[in-house]
Amino acid sequence: MEALITQAKQLASTTSETTRQQLIEQLRDLTYSLETEDDTMQRLLYRQLEIVMIRVSEDLQLFELLSSTQNSMTVEELSQKTGAAPVLLGRVLRYLASMKLIKETGKNQYTSTKITKTLAVSGNKAANKTDEHIFSWVGRHPDVAANFGKWMARYMQGQKTWLDIFPFEKEVGSWKPTNGEDVLLVNVGGNFGPLLEGLKAKIAGIESRIILQELPKDSNLRSGQDQPHDGDAAAAREKPAVETTVHDIYTPQPVKSAKFYYIRSVFHDFQDEKCSSILRNIVPAMGTESVILIDEKIFPDSNVNWKMAQIDISMMACFASIERTEAMWDALLDSIGLKVIRKYLYQPEFYDGVLVVERK
Repeated sequence: MEALITQAKQLASTTSETTRQQLIEQLRDLTYSLETEDDTMQRLLYRQLEIVMIRVSEDLQLFELLSSTQNSMTVEELSQKTGAAPVLLGRVLRYLASMKLIKETGKNQYTSTKITKTLAVSGNKAANKTDEHIFSWVGRHPDVAANFGKWMARYMQGQKTWLDIFPFEKEVGSWKPTNGEDVLLVNVGGNFGPLLEGLKAKIAGIESRIILQELPKDSNLRSGQDQPHDGDAAAAREKPAVETTVHDIYTPQPVKSAKFYYIRSVFHDFQDEKCSSILRNIVPAMGTESVILIDEKIFPDSNVNWKMAQIDISMMACFASIERTEAMWDALLDSIGLKVIRKYLYQPEFYDGVLVVERK
């Protein structure tokens, strides 16, 4: 592999301009031919982010700052020079590095490349803005919401889920239902709970209740992006083995002492303040054996791949929210008296995993 790359670079540096352009086109064709359908859709759907993030970076003069020195610069140093918050700036830099516009040299450290220097010019200053939250906007455009649901179903089709790796027998442990009222799992803000039928099959030997909680079906603010992995949405809503109840995640959790409080793809829609509010409403309901299962992306602290960096920037642009690193999860949970005791990654390439959380 390395020999082929070296050979291509040598050819590009010694050949004519015409041949160099032909080499670029042939390598581009090779790259596209190696893509899966999902790779292609990811590249096309998020392509617009690159020009947007270049414009943001120009406004912050990131390319100029990185190009002004031969040394790496830390996120903190760049934060001081730009006035941008370190967390925000770190996400921007992470995306730029994943797209090879700058180079990541270590944890929270970056330097310039040939492309960086090319981009070290003045950029546009203005952007179109709105003060309306995406949930409110989508609520007024049901056709957009319906299309989004169809796209999410296609996006998730064939992907692994927490059910593929979560060791139920181990995690249930000594917990046993003592009567017909005991609850094994509450799916908090679970939309129509497409994974719950699979869960019932996994725990067939445990006689206990499973409860799906969500806002009314006609609400514009149903939680999360939980969509069916297979089959259609109408079929997924029919859950004879699952109890469905109406619940607002910003109000106290009514189900007491469940073994698992499971929350999937909700927290990445919100900033820490709202996530804390959701969790604070669950904690008082927890029993001595209760744990919270948080099914979300768990980013590494460095070297985030370009696909997931795109997802994070999209969450910031659409929701003013974030895909959190493991350290960010720890800090959020610690602030409300919770801690992670175990972590299960079921799609490491996408950083998808389940955090098992208990009270301190």
